[in-house]
Amino acid sequence: MTVTVGVEEEFLLIDRRNRLAAAAPAVLAGSDDVAGELQPEMVSCQVESVTPVCEQSDELLECLRDQRARLRDGAASAGLRLLAAGSPPMSADPVRLSPGRRYRRIADHFRGLMSTAHVCGCHIHLGVPDSDTGVRVINHVRPWLPVLLAVSANSPFAEGADTGYASWRYLAMSRWPSGGPPPYAETAGQYEELVDEMARSGAIMDPGNLYWDMRLSPRHPTVEIRVCDVAATEREAALLAVLAQGLAATAFARIGDGVDAPRVPQEVLRADLWRAARDGLDGTCVDPVDRVLRPVPVVLARLLDEVRPHLDGGAKEFAEQAVPSLVAAGGGASRQRAAFERGGVGAVVELLTGSGNYPEVPRGGPR
Repeated sequence: MTVTVGVEEEFLLIDRRNRLAAAAPAVLAGSDDVAGELQPEMVSCQVESVTPVCEQSDELLECLRDQRARLRDGAASAGLRLLAAGSPPMSADPVRLSPGRRYRRIADHFRGLMSTAHVCGCHIHLGVPDSDTGVRVINHVRPWLPVLLAVSANSPFAEGADTGYASWRYLAMSRWPSGGPPPYAETAGQYEELVDEMARSGAIMDPGNLYWDMRLSPRHPTVEIRVCDVAATEREAALLAVLAQGLAATAFARIGDGVDAPRVPQEVLRADLWRAARDGLDGTCVDPVDRVLRPVPVVLARLLDEVRPHLDGGAKEFAEQAVPSLVAAGGGASRQRAAFERGGVGAVVELLTGSGNYPEVPRGGPR
């Protein structure tokens, strides 16, 4: 079956001196957006794009390219640049909130954790018919979340220094009381009970700031994968979405066949995610099929084998071309580190704003 998919991408705004720029309203005003696809975020140095619901990989890729281009144009009209990284490689000024009572309430409630708000993710929405099915899809997909994190890892730097992690964004988000992997829940009712208990303690204010790596969307009939860093390029973002789409379609097939999801303990999955955040695409991670530590490209190839029967022709062709191309180019974190070796933080910024000479994943596959 074809699972509908939509993608939200978060980006940072920087000025010509490579500083974060609290200018989201000006950038959005200068962007060509009539459908409400380009939006502010909680901090005013950040903007977000939201694709419409898509079924085909070529349709999604075209949306991602168009939205990034419009945001780049809006940033340029304000004398700024759009930066695609999970965390800012340069030193970050104190958080400046976007206007809105909700944002002020979140900042008052979570206090010093707001220092981690300058991070950018790629959130993938996958259509589900109802909440009970959504919870069962989460159960089947959750063991694969570390692989998606490793493939997407694009945030090795913070405060101008290498953190030693491929995804520092993931470590930052894990500090939040609702950060980390989703629990295994038998039913939507049990899932909702867990969310209610977290709200009772104050760990979340409402389901909107439930930051599990995968969750039922509080606003849409979807499950939302939130584990990924924002991708350096549109094709990488589309690849993440196609892999997620395939995992959801595989989950639907197994649910239909009465196959139970593996009950990976929460603590074990958290450990797997830590390893994926540390190593990224160019390191090792736990293979969710047999629990053996293997090079991430090997586990990624297994993921592709897992989902291939459930991808339509265009998505399958796209993934089969994009996966080896990405492995050959290297992950976002390793490309950032190579740029840093060439020219420090300035070279990293040039890479991430699209104006540097770096190994873009080739454009083969669907147009």
